[in-house]
Amino acid sequence: MLLRLFRYRLLLLLVTSNSLATSFPWSSMNSPFGIRSGNNMSSDQATSPPQGLNGMDLIIDGWFHERGELWPGQAMSLKVKKVLDHHRSLFQDVLVFESESHGKVLVLDGVIQVTERDEFSYQEMIAHIPLYAHENPKKVLVIGGGDGGVLREIAKHPSVEEIVICEIDQGVIDVSKKYLPSLACGYDDKRVTVHVMDGAKFMEEHQDAFDVIVTDSSDPVGPASILFETPFYNAMYKSLREGGIVCTQGECMWLHLDLIKPLMHSISQKFTDVSYAYTTIPTYPSGQIGFIVATKGRGSCSKPVRKPSEEVQKDLQYYTPELHEAAFVLPAFAKRAIFD
Repeated sequence: MLLRLFRYRLLLLLVTSNSLATSFPWSSMNSPFGIRSGNNMSSDQATSPPQGLNGMDLIIDGWFHERGELWPGQAMSLKVKKVLDHHRSLFQDVLVFESESHGKVLVLDGVIQVTERDEFSYQEMIAHIPLYAHENPKKVLVIGGGDGGVLREIAKHPSVEEIVICEIDQGVIDVSKKYLPSLACGYDDKRVTVHVMDGAKFMEEHQDAFDVIVTDSSDPVGPASILFETPFYNAMYKSLREGGIVCTQGECMWLHLDLIKPLMHSISQKFTDVSYAYTTIPTYPSGQIGFIVATKGRGSCSKPVRKPSEEVQKDLQYYTPELHEAAFVLPAFAKRAIFD
């Protein structure tokens, strides 16, 4: 999760001014949205001065507005039906609300992480692209992914014997289990082992250990910028077994080509093959997010080497073998910008 490493798309937002927050004081216990301020906090934490961004300040006139410095001049807005939870975990501001059109929504530090309506397009693709590109994955590591959605998808692969997740913020695991059971069901699989700790440290202690590593990382701003630097990818490389595959959140081709190209060029010096794939998801900036897919001692992952069983495919809402291949076919402008 955030603060140094892992999970969600941490951003330094364009925070609402104090005067605006005063005009819409919905973070009180008397909020018309039924807010439970300080939930899961000790009394000392609940009464201490607020730190950093307050997600409630982004709800104006009944609409939640996501505004970030990595997508200047644009915003994503969802109409709020009811706020279900708002508190500050040890690491970040946590907001959960019921929306009018997208079901329950999880927001961390003001940035939408999950909506019940479209989460599957991201969870399925970041998990199944590397897994179906591997002949026989046995041991899988997830860095971040505290909501449980990636675990849910990995568990659909019967060959996988061990699923390890490193999530630094226990608070996100707890809130997901309470409000997002359709994702948090991933924790119910007996193959899952949870480590609430820094994922980089875990990888240092477990080298040549995993067939697939999935990193559901923060955006490259502030402390989370290290996730988009070569040393982090070197740590993943060392933690991979020979023939292994890494798949990480790869930002948006409409917004972040200046970040994607140098990173891919840099890690290409170590990994055998580095490719860029993408998925569509309406509630992420510009409706698209990419994946950096890198291999150790094997070729491209652009074609699946296995296919979902008929039973599994009926359960999937986005991923298909055909879409797996199509995800690597980039628009001309993005292909030129990244690879030329």
